[in-house]
Amino acid sequence: MSEPAPQPAPSPGPLPPGSATCVRLVKAGREKVRYDAQVLHDDGVRVVVEAPWSLPGTRDFGFVRFEPGDVFTEHYWRDRWYAVKEVRDARGVLKGWYCDITRPVRVTGDGALVSEDLDLDLWLSADGTDVRRLDEDEFAASGLAGRDPAAAARASGALDELEALARGGGFRALLAGLPG
Repeated sequence: MSEPAPQPAPSPGPLPPGSATCVRLVKAGREKVRYDAQVLHDDGVRVVVEAPWSLPGTRDFGFVRFEPGDVFTEHYWRDRWYAVKEVRDARGVLKGWYCDITRPVRVTGDGALVSEDLDLDLWLSADGTDVRRLDEDEFAASGLAGRDPAAAARASGALDELEALARGGGFRALLAGLPG
């Protein structure tokens, strides 16, 4: 008789607003970046945190620049396959939303958020005129469709859902009623 598969530790309850947390972005099983953030909201399904731009220097994508002084209000879901990051400059002017297609966020026993990047991204400019699907080539090259077809399908569906919301004017409603 085989041993039962180990079960993941249960996720802790909601994180208290105002508390400190650590966001860990993981890609292909390896931690890509880690940074400190402050919890703004957690209802047990959606966690919203705020964090300054965490990398040294500027990252210029051509359509937006992330730079020191930028503030990210990041929305993570425990039951959705994406994270939405509202980006504002140092003066508080909205640049837009950078969306990562991810597995649902995990909250560790010590209150850290672990978000597993699945390579697909979406950008929505502040004025709503620039909606871009990003990194579809990286997603195809990742091999996820072969290793985990169900996860690949969920990731593709999540990107389609976000793009439809962005193009249909329903994107702000996704984040309505919460800080950020």
